[in-house]
Amino acid sequence: MTKLSVNINKIATLRNSRGGNVPNLLQVAKDVQKFGAHGVTVHPRPDERHIRYQDARDLKDVVYTEYNIEGNPQHNFIDLVLECKPTQVTLVPDAIGALTSNAGWDTITHKDYLKEVIAEFKRNGIRTSIFVDPVVAMVEGAMETGTDRIELYTESFAHEYGLGNFKGIEPYVTAAIKANELGLGINAGHDLSLDNIKFFKENIPGLLEVSIGHALICESLYLGLENVVNMYLQKMK
Repeated sequence: MTKLSVNINKIATLRNSRGGNVPNLLQVAKDVQKFGAHGVTVHPRPDERHIRYQDARDLKDVVYTEYNIEGNPQHNFIDLVLECKPTQVTLVPDAIGALTSNAGWDTITHKDYLKEVIAEFKRNGIRTSIFVDPVVAMVEGAMETGTDRIELYTESFAHEYGLGNFKGIEPYVTAAIKANELGLGINAGHDLSLDNIKFFKENIPGLLEVSIGHALICESLYLGLENVVNMYLQKMK
């Protein structure tokens, strides 16, 4: 069964909009695990507009499943990850001020940099994953960095699927086959939803984990958080 990691960034966004501690981020992390999620994901950004660095620290004692911290490996992010020692760190090439993640790594151009960062995390016993577009050359480049896994950036799939173009899955299948050949684990995330997750999961060989936040939280406004988590789990069996 593909694992579900719930990204709770949007909970922090809502909390920060009014100040205080409502909704309670730590309680939500406890709840999604109780409801059956296999992990919790956070993506702190330099401006801390949603997840704050202190949130990442506070979650260390709350997440008893898999803890995944995503972000651009700048110095303060690296220090945070080494302090928190999550199960997994996912490296994302966010530009400063980017609204959301919008591209995978160029694993060829940035190979040496990624190798250095990944080696440091692996020395500290932290599983590594890097965000990549569904391009075979980028998957092959990822292998050269020493990463344990890749995370396929799924925005283009979700967009095409929403238009009824099921062939949008094809680059992801090709990339996944190559990752399997190279012995890289496969994660995926970005714009995955209740509408498209079953199709995606059924077509990607060796899919280990998906990280879902925005859609899952939006769907929960109508259907309830516990119900939505279980709907994802059913669709990914």
